[in-house]
Amino acid sequence: MNQISKPLAKQKLIYVLVSGLISTAALAQSEPSFEITATGSQEATQSILTPTKILQGDELLNKLGTTLGATLANELGVSATGYGAGSSRPVIRGLEGARVQILQNGLSVGDVSNISQDHAVGNNMQNAHQVEILRGAAALLYGSGSSGGLVNVVNDRILTNLPDRATGAINTSYETVNNGRAGAVEVDGAFGSVAVHVDTAINNANDYRIPGYANQGGPNQEWSINPGEPQSVPYSGKLPNSFSNQNNLGVGVSYIGQNGYTGVSVERLNNNYGIPTPEGGSINQSQNRYDLQHQTRDPFAGFSSFKFSAANSNYNHTEFNAEGVAASLWKNIANEARFELAHKLIAGWKGTFGAQVSAASLNATEVGSGSYAIVPPTKTNSNALFWIEEGKWNSLQGNLGLRYNNVAQKPNLGTALDDSITPNTGTMPSITLENRSFNLMSYSAGGLWNFMQGHGAGVAYTVSQRAPSAQELYSYGAHESTATFDIGNPNLNKETSHNLEFNIQKTSGLMRAKASVYANRFNNYIYGYYTGQTVPDAENFSVVVAQQAAATIKGIEGELTYNWRQHGIGGRIFGDASQGTFDAGGNLPLQPAPRLGAELAHQRNGWLTNATYIYSYQQNKLASWEIGPAPSYNLLNAGISYTEKIKDVNWTVYMNLKNLLNEQIRYATTPMAVRLFAPQPGRSLMVGLRGTF
Repeated sequence: MNQISKPLAKQKLIYVLVSGLISTAALAQSEPSFEITATGSQEATQSILTPTKILQGDELLNKLGTTLGATLANELGVSATGYGAGSSRPVIRGLEGARVQILQNGLSVGDVSNISQDHAVGNNMQNAHQVEILRGAAALLYGSGSSGGLVNVVNDRILTNLPDRATGAINTSYETVNNGRAGAVEVDGAFGSVAVHVDTAINNANDYRIPGYANQGGPNQEWSINPGEPQSVPYSGKLPNSFSNQNNLGVGVSYIGQNGYTGVSVERLNNNYGIPTPEGGSINQSQNRYDLQHQTRDPFAGFSSFKFSAANSNYNHTEFNAEGVAASLWKNIANEARFELAHKLIAGWKGTFGAQVSAASLNATEVGSGSYAIVPPTKTNSNALFWIEEGKWNSLQGNLGLRYNNVAQKPNLGTALDDSITPNTGTMPSITLENRSFNLMSYSAGGLWNFMQGHGAGVAYTVSQRAPSAQELYSYGAHESTATFDIGNPNLNKETSHNLEFNIQKTSGLMRAKASVYANRFNNYIYGYYTGQTVPDAENFSVVVAQQAAATIKGIEGELTYNWRQHGIGGRIFGDASQGTFDAGGNLPLQPAPRLGAELAHQRNGWLTNATYIYSYQQNKLASWEIGPAPSYNLLNAGISYTEKIKDVNWTVYMNLKNLLNEQIRYATTPMAVRLFAPQPGRSLMVGLRGTF
């Protein structure tokens, strides 16, 4: 596409999208049919108001990436971080990290990906059967502080129904941009009343190819992330330290009776991936996870379901410098248990209440001579009660959600921090280790008016409170993979968000649409502030201090679909935009750029073809310490597949083309240490073969 046709294509797309959303605004919303499972169970709680997304089936397979962020990056209101190929986390409506909780089968994934973007999410996407995005009252079932939303990855490792025969799937693929080789196998079977599941996956990829040069601005551009330390990365071709190698093995066994099931599972995950910063390096990650799930249907009069689940995860990763020498070791041992009881209809209301407890032990230590605690050994205990209700009266619906949490942070008070380190200017803030306790109250209320069949409008208000993490409170040390010296703030207060959202939808007929506008006001928003200082004793890393301030994020999103995900031809146009600002002035860091997009698909006689185009605007509304702008880009993807049943196996051969325009893509949601020096992969072809039986 030449330089003249790009703006014309963009203008036409803007015109179509705006026209569609204006016409949609004259419509409204019917009763949505979305389901929130968060456990993979068929016993789902309907979400009345929140714009929830569920990825499953062919749609999930077509969008599946090696990371959770890459899988969800192009969903409405969702962008992603881009720390190379090995680590990418979803960013929902301008919020990421601890404000977007990641679950696996309804319980915390148990990793440390919420602390820093270079830390990969502790799951393997090749085993995922379903990915859910939850907001509002539904999210309060599983955690407080998820002001951006909550993402649950369901792998059905613990079966809830007896298969009548052996079933399973096999998938293998090859990708050109990084010589990527992937394979996955899973098998389900039954022995009497006992169901067994086994799955394994492997994904190995070399350094990926990039268009142009690694440096934003070309080979002669020198950026200074650390003051006085200009850096230039004139690489072209393959991007160093962008490799990713992961594998996992999971086994689940469950006893299934007439009124429910009880099951256990175990998983081992290994992940070794590069960190494509100017300094270079890699991370070697591993995790063992054990799960227990139980459900009884109709346990006693007036109640439809009792569920209990628990998980233990033992996570660790080692960060290596460019020479392959271990620089730091991170460990997290997490235990979590919850029960929930769902009651039947009472005076037009049905709902769920329960309790949840969790305990985590985090420790991050420098490796080598003069070792010290980057984050001191800290125990985090959380005890919660939750309750949600939903009701319907003719054309009106409503929901209520309430969650109380007590979170206690208990650092090892005998831990010695290396306070001898000093920056090259100014003084280093001091850290005092003391126990902290936070009482959190989160709640949500919403209403929906179905003013005609298939049309309606709704409003929802959610208050969400979050306790500062151990890293935000107590960290004091160099973080190799982000090239920062992180300093916590032991005086941080709890963070509170007030989110007000209006939405309008049409959910029946060939033509469907939805649009939302929202404002999210924060008290005591926690963020990392780049002070402009560096630490000579720590490779001149930039000093980043945890601070708080009042902030607001405002946004709009919408989509218009025609015959979407049905046989024949279907189309979708969409757009989203959000921007966060400090109430005192200035922009929040790591904010996504506005986007417009269009999709076309055709499905008939075993053939499925699709194409997606996304235009991301330049992001120049950056925090005062960020270097910019983050450039605009055009992303064009396409795919084709054919499915044929041979005996008892459905075989699918597929081909996916990614970044067909070979554009330099740099996410505004990624820290400068990567955005300025490491674009996303260039043009790529993936071919693969899937079989299900």
